[in-house]
Amino acid sequence: MKHPTTQRLYEHWDKLRGSRPAPDRSEVEPGQIRGILGDTFILEVIDPMTYRYRLAGTRLCALHCRELKSRNILRGWRGDDQEAVSTLLSAVSDDAAAAVLGISGHTEREQTIDMEMLLLPLHVPGEGCSRILGSCVALQQPYWTGLHPILGQSVKSVRLLWPDERPAFLSTRATGAFASVPVISSQSLQQAAVAAEAGRQVGHLRVFDGGKN
Repeated sequence: MKHPTTQRLYEHWDKLRGSRPAPDRSEVEPGQIRGILGDTFILEVIDPMTYRYRLAGTRLCALHCRELKSRNILRGWRGDDQEAVSTLLSAVSDDAAAAVLGISGHTEREQTIDMEMLLLPLHVPGEGCSRILGSCVALQQPYWTGLHPILGQSVKSVRLLWPDERPAFLSTRATGAFASVPVISSQSLQQAAVAAEAGRQVGHLRVFDGGKN
């Protein structure tokens, strides 16, 4: 995790969940992350290809030059990256994984900006991990930020984190919704998620495994 915002949100989420695979949605208090709230978002899981913004911070919306609420986060990804991000979102919601993505945003003028995105599961009683807490922050601030909207995004790197050293569905303490076997839509990223080697090349992506640290 390169950016302090990413690190702070992960630490907050990890503290809230305690010994559970994920904290409850009701436990997330905006006041406790006030300093990074503008870079954060919450997604609602609708179906395998629809993860809708329920909340999106002001800095994140300004970066895209539009209100993101109610939009599908899978819109605008280039090439095979849409399927790759869908797979990661599925791993987060079905499997209680955490994911850190290095991404590039592209404007209509082909200007690019490097960003870091964090995806974390949130539990809703009776629904499982049907919400995803996340952040997306620019790693630099070019002069055109906020003037030219980001219309497309591409994935540069992926790091899957298993906070408990292994997927939630393999944990002996997992029960109910957390005990279900995940549905993974991309064979290559499924293999990457359980790979023991760090820094494997999977297709056009560089995938790293990570533990609690």
